[in-house]
Amino acid sequence: MSVIALYNSKGGVGKTAATVNLGHLAAGQGYRTLVWDLDPQGAATYYFRVRHRLKGGSLALTSQRDRIGDRVRGTDFELLDVLPSDLELRNVEFAFDAAKHRTGRVRRVVQELRRDHYELIFIDCPPSSSLVAENIFAAADVLLVPVVPTTLSVRTLRQLDDTLGEMKGPIPKVLVFFSMVDGRKSLHAELVAALRDERQDVATAMIPSATEVELMGTTRRPVTETAPNSVGAQAYARLWDEVVRRGYTELTL
Repeated sequence: MSVIALYNSKGGVGKTAATVNLGHLAAGQGYRTLVWDLDPQGAATYYFRVRHRLKGGSLALTSQRDRIGDRVRGTDFELLDVLPSDLELRNVEFAFDAAKHRTGRVRRVVQELRRDHYELIFIDCPPSSSLVAENIFAAADVLLVPVVPTTLSVRTLRQLDDTLGEMKGPIPKVLVFFSMVDGRKSLHAELVAALRDERQDVATAMIPSATEVELMGTTRRPVTETAPNSVGAQAYARLWDEVVRRGYTELTL
């Protein structure tokens, strides 16, 4: 099983859209897939038409008594489930801080979910550089990091490098991908070229700023399902293909 966390400490960079579309693509290829919506705003939960409620809230992620798999919900798509969000997850950091092994709570949930034979778990992460982020880093095999080609967004990537460099124990692999790219803006093109020259962990695939992706909030469906031949859907397909072909998962195509 591979655990892929969509992470950036900055909000509004396309984490949730990528999580939903990549999860849908993976399930469509026959892999038993779970999307874990760890963001209290619950956008991934909303897109999959699942109720924005996690029984037990943040305490459900630290309890030793209750089975977290009982909180998983199915979606409209075969082989694709959701562990829903809850507004009460705003307090999850306090729950983690009060628990034993405070940086291992997400890893414990992942280990429990292994019993349900998922091949992939995608975690839609809240924009955070706190204890929640430390938990995610300790549990994930891969961090997929969406970066909007702006100076501030690139700056958060350098901060992530510093944080991972200070970690003790195994460090997740990192694959950076550009999100919400506007080909008409010269600054976008310049920052894309500069970061690719600087780093080896930048994906070739880029997610454009596209109307069909923005419409996910209205359709409440992955764009890879509603408009599979669109520019946006094809970009997600290329990104997923690159994730697998570059060996970031245990899967093969």
